Amino acid sequence: MTTTSNPPATDESIPLTAKSHSAANNIFQGISTTAAVIILATLAAVATFLLIEAWPALTDSSGEVASKISWVRPDEGQSLIELAGYLLFGTVLISAVALLIATPLSIGIALFISHYAPRRLAQGLGYLIDLLAAIPSVVYGLWGAIVLIPVLQPIYEWISRYFGWIPLFAPAADGTISSTGRVAMSGAIVLAIMVIPIITAVTREVFLQTPTLHEEAALAMGATRWEMIRMAVFPFGRSGVIGATMLGLGRALGETMAVYMILSVGLSYSFGLFNAASHNTIASFIAGNFPEANSSGVSALIALGLALFVITLLVNMAARWVVSRRAEFSGAN
Repeated sequence: MTTTSNPPATDESIPLTAKSHSAANNIFQGISTTAAVIILATLAAVATFLLIEAWPALTDSSGEVASKISWVRPDEGQSLIELAGYLLFGTVLISAVALLIATPLSIGIALFISHYAPRRLAQGLGYLIDLLAAIPSVVYGLWGAIVLIPVLQPIYEWISRYFGWIPLFAPAADGTISSTGRVAMSGAIVLAIMVIPIITAVTREVFLQTPTLHEEAALAMGATRWEMIRMAVFPFGRSGVIGATMLGLGRALGETMAVYMILSVGLSYSFGLFNAASHNTIASFIAGNFPEANSSGVSALIALGLALFVITLLVNMAARWVVSRRAEFSGAN
């Protein structure tokens, strides 16, 4: 009995369609790999530039480099580390308050769009929220300085009068609050409005990925719509909400122009959100001092930029880690 074996496949025996698919896959893989390498190379180049340019300020122990910044006078004896401490405190405080305001609002908007609003209304609201992310920060700054602050100033006075025993709302040492409204709270509110589109967009997509069977099973057991959301939607989208919040925090930490145009800047470790000339952020400080700084001052400002770069990078890495921990469950990866 003889057996016949199939001849080995040759290039001529492979269908033309399979060849074109293989070539397309190779091209796509090459493009994707190149894009990933470019991103990593750009990140490494930015980090290297910041480190090299900031090295004179980082290795200066006399405080002479920091004194070259227009805000830091030599007679104050303020070192770069002390300056960075004030700015880091103001940056984190304003960004944290903005996140406390934006996160509940973003979750509520995302829930309304994904589970309550009619389909046509939900689509329109989704486009509107996405459009808010495209507005330049300078427009937010102008709107906040001209329109929002005059409205908020009487509210600040009322809150300070009745809730001044809370450290965040306490007046200054002389018992007064800012008469201009250019305080940390105003900056935090504008930042909250700016990060709401980011948090809402990510949270909305995570909520929409909730398996329909989970929702239907909860409703079939007699749960109300809110109970269904609490038992099925929130547990499923928890990691995505955390990741969206961290991304919003990274956006708030690096905001420059809106804060620069609104805040009455100062350097202190004050928790009073209504006190004038008490806070500043790293990005706003760099924008205000860069035009007048000499070479040594620029090195100090770049050192502050390096600190902000590291903080923002850590925040985004933490967000990615939180999301990836539950990627196989939530599908939000």
